[in-house]
Amino acid sequence: MSSGSEQAPKPPEPSGVDLARVALRAAKEAARARGDAAQQRKQARRGGGLRSGARADGRDPMPLGPAINRLITERGWETPAAVGGVMGRWPQIVGEKLAAHCVPQKYDEDERVLTVQCESPVWATEVRRLAPNLVARLNEELGHGTVRQIKVQTPGGAPRRYGPLRAPGSTRSSGFYE
Repeated sequence: MSSGSEQAPKPPEPSGVDLARVALRAAKEAARARGDAAQQRKQARRGGGLRSGARADGRDPMPLGPAINRLITERGWETPAAVGGVMGRWPQIVGEKLAAHCVPQKYDEDERVLTVQCESPVWATEVRRLAPNLVARLNEELGHGTVRQIKVQTPGGAPRRYGPLRAPGSTRSSGFYE
């Protein structure tokens, strides 16, 4: 606890120059507030809101194509959009004959893998054989490194199980290796 003889020193009284500065600051703030209020009343009489001036800005109408391109760029959708375009031009990229038997299904952007569905194991083998050339061609269209691998699927092709022989419907191994 403090004794009565110890008191905090009083701040010095503001001088004439300091008082003038405080008064000037208060007057400026009041004038700014009056100006803002007047501007708001003027906008309210004219219909309010932002208006486009003589110069173009981001609020002006634009054609659909540039608007979509701007949206794609702002959202970072360049690669998925480019891959979607390639899927639409698949016959021109891989050739009519191959495109008639194999269709792109999906693109994994994280792994950079394009999955292709083939109508038969024969065509799946052909796509696997051509995969390096197809990856190179796709990267020419999309930019280097966009596609690293082509994953080929055949119809009804469940993943193969490697390991001990199994009887249909069994869950245990055949007993040869136990």
